[in-house]
Amino acid sequence: MAGNAKRKHSVEVGFPFTIDSYGRVADPDYDLHVEQMIELVLFTAPGERVNRPEFGCGLLQLIFGPDTDAVASATDYLVQTALSRWLGDVIRVRSVEVRPVNSQLQVRISYVVLRDQQERVSTFEAPAGVPWES
Repeated sequence: MAGNAKRKHSVEVGFPFTIDSYGRVADPDYDLHVEQMIELVLFTAPGERVNRPEFGCGLLQLIFGPDTDAVASATDYLVQTALSRWLGDVIRVRSVEVRPVNSQLQVRISYVVLRDQQERVSTFEAPAGVPWES
């Protein structure tokens, strides 16, 4: 490397963690890896990770509040801010839609993957056992 230039290396590890047939860490498909990273940000509560207490977005804390426009706006802002903070070098969020569907919280996100500039739409549901109460 010339001068002070640094190489940025990215380690892509699938979730759940798996070993491939060669005994190495399995590489996930990049689009799947991005979806897994988004899901981790969405459904991790701040304070849940010991060495990174600010990580996450607190989405699950808001879902038990009243079903009002104010809560919907706060939820949208919370999700967009967290994704920009934690994945801003990977994706650019276009839109967020959070809604209850069959007693589950559903989050639909439209985003651009910066690596290939392709727009994606992914839908995530709150983990089992976390119902939406309106």
